[in-house]
Amino acid sequence: MRISDQYIKLVEWSEEDQCYVGSSPGLIGQCCHGKDEAKVYKQLCSIIEEWVDIHQKDGIPLPESFMGKSFSGKFVIRVGKDLHKALAIKAVKSGESLNNLCTNLLQSSITRQRH
Repeated sequence: MRISDQYIKLVEWSEEDQCYVGSSPGLIGQCCHGKDEAKVYKQLCSIIEEWVDIHQKDGIPLPESFMGKSFSGKFVIRVGKDLHKALAIKAVKSGESLNNLCTNLLQSSITRQRH
C-alpha cells in the first residue's frame, strides 16, 4: 500500500461552482475541480501522491491519517452559558437527555450536509 492510500479522498459536487471539487481533509484542502467526477478523483489521487512525495523529499512530517484510527464516541465541547441553558431547556421539553438531544442535532446536521 502506498502512503497516499492512507488519506481520505473526497470528491463532492459544489452547487456554488457547478462542478466536482476534490480534497483530502487533514492533508490538503480543495485542490482540483471539474465536470467529470471520475476525472476529478483521478486528479485528486495524483495530487495527493505528489503532496506525499514533496513532504518526504523535503523532510516535512505528514499529518496523521484517519486510517486505523479508532474513535471512542466521546468528545468534550465548550459552549456559552446561554446556549447550554437553551439546549438543556429544549432537552427537558422534548423529554430526552441533553446528550441525546445534542447527538441528534449533530447527526441531523451531518445528514443535511450530505444531501
